[in-house]
Amino acid sequence: GLYALRALALALAENPAAAAKFIGNRVVQSNSIDVGIAVEAEDGIMVPVIRGADKTSLADLTTKYKELIELARQRRILPDMQAGGIATVSNFGIFGMEWGTPIPLPDQTLLLGLGVGKKVPSWDETRNEFVPKTEAQITLSFDHRSIDGGGASRLLKRVIELLEDPRRL
Repeated sequence: GLYALRALALALAENPAAAAKFIGNRVVQSNSIDVGIAVEAEDGIMVPVIRGADKTSLADLTTKYKELIELARQRRILPDMQAGGIATVSNFGIFGMEWGTPIPLPDQTLLLGLGVGKKVPSWDETRNEFVPKTEAQITLSFDHRSIDGGGASRLLKRVIELLEDPRRL
């Protein structure tokens, strides 16, 4: 989930039009890339938000991510720590699910869903043989009032490009 959160934050920063929310009857551009993490707690889901996720170094993001997950599991997340996100990352793959269609939270525009990683054979042209490769299904659900299918598709494509080359994160 951490790398997906980072990839989503960077992709949103590169595409500010996707970093908008529908508030009232209009689309409002966000001035900060704030991304939530769906965390299963004992009696439900909590979604702590990492503020300015695109501007946070990967090392600092890792620390913050782990802290927020632990606080959420202990149900010690305050309401203001869950408010104001543009998007959420939900890793339903940890439950063995390959695919899903998660719905964005009412006050958010996007939800990036992660399926379980599976090893599959992949043809390697240079070696002229099949080699194992880990693949996972990624779903991007979005509020059509804020972003259209083309914009969402380009955003998801960029997230995938970043995940396929983690050095860019």
